[in-house]
Amino acid sequence: MKARSAVPLRQKPAPSTSPPAPPEAIELRIEKLIFGGEGLARREGTTVFVPFVLPSERITAEAREQKKNFIRARLERVIEPSAERVPALCPHFTLCGGCDYQHIGYAAQLRYKGDILRETLRRLGKIDWTGEIKTHSSDPWRYRNRAQWKVRPNPERIPSGRDDLAIGYFRAHSTSLCAVHDCPVLSPVLLKTMLALRDALAKDLPRELREVEAFTDEVPGKWDSRVLLTLTMAGFPSRLAEHARNLQTIVPELSSLLFHDPSADRMELFGPGFIPYPVGERNYRVGHFSFFQVNRFLLEQLAREVVDGEARSELALDLFAGVGLFSTPLGGKFERVIAVESNPAAVRDLEVNTRENPKIECRTADVDEFLDRFRGRPDLVVVDPPRAGLSRNSVRRIAQMAPGRFTYVSCEPPTLARDLRGLLDAGYEISDLHLFDLFPETFHMETVVRLRRRS
Repeated sequence: MKARSAVPLRQKPAPSTSPPAPPEAIELRIEKLIFGGEGLARREGTTVFVPFVLPSERITAEAREQKKNFIRARLERVIEPSAERVPALCPHFTLCGGCDYQHIGYAAQLRYKGDILRETLRRLGKIDWTGEIKTHSSDPWRYRNRAQWKVRPNPERIPSGRDDLAIGYFRAHSTSLCAVHDCPVLSPVLLKTMLALRDALAKDLPRELREVEAFTDEVPGKWDSRVLLTLTMAGFPSRLAEHARNLQTIVPELSSLLFHDPSADRMELFGPGFIPYPVGERNYRVGHFSFFQVNRFLLEQLAREVVDGEARSELALDLFAGVGLFSTPLGGKFERVIAVESNPAAVRDLEVNTRENPKIECRTADVDEFLDRFRGRPDLVVVDPPRAGLSRNSVRRIAQMAPGRFTYVSCEPPTLARDLRGLLDAGYEISDLHLFDLFPETFHMETVVRLRRRS
């Protein structure tokens, strides 16, 4: 019998040693800017989002994320730049995840933010606001009174020990460090603090340090500035008091220092736990874990705009009151003010900031729970919620209480549009709308909306 010839097994192709082909560059014409800091373009029926662009620009970009209905892309080259494009002031722009608009002249930034606010209200809330958006702005640089800096091994160096630690911010869309040596949106004292900490990382700061939150009371023409530092640790080092003394030398403006290890829920405080912050003629106590607005130039104007237009009345509710930025001046206009805040640390500051006015009552409570229990009809309700906005229950309860006036302070236009829709459906109308540019060079914006109940 003739032997059958063997059939060779099918061999897998040898792995290629050549590098993968680079992503295909796509050419786009940018239509507009949208909330979130990106530009929108269309390619073959698919929406493409690209950062660091301007409307009407012709660009090339590389896809970095492809979904069924959209593509997110990385800007490769600007072929036809807009006349509104300017050189970025920061050497870390486009690498650091902090700023979005440094390539846009400031007057144009304000105009685009107004357009984005109108479109967001129309698209998500079906609110066609054709009235004026009153814009409030200031110097777009050196405005921040608060910052959070990450401390990580420097990704740009070969690891060789603690000399490789660096301080900075996360890169855009990443948790990897962008080590920085400048940050032009920081107040001068905060920039000085960051650079001093950077220089001290190698030998004078604890190895367990992971994050620094810094807050300063630096306001032009008020007083010599103080700094409050909160250091987040991955385990507590030994000799904390010695580290605290070192930090006082590194940061001479240091007034209060808190070491915090969240994994063990452990804290050690050196100092009073707060610094005073001047807003107009008032000083506010602000502690380590209390929220406070970040723009040192616009704080007084914001507080005045929320409060000054109010006629003297009986009862106001200040919900999400924080340390009392609005509660305190409201106490001069209303016979009774109830300030509601859920953060116990902020409530301690709120109680101190309002204790000289017996008309102001402080409540430590979740806003939803407070509204479910509250009985009465306030003349005014002021809300300044976090980015998530109001719950459906809060919108429903406020509408049931039927205050004559309602003021919404928002840092997130999409949730603002959603909540306003509910209030308009419940019988309110917008009387005026303000855009406060508390966050220049970024896509973020603060909005103050006044509503009144339709008669």
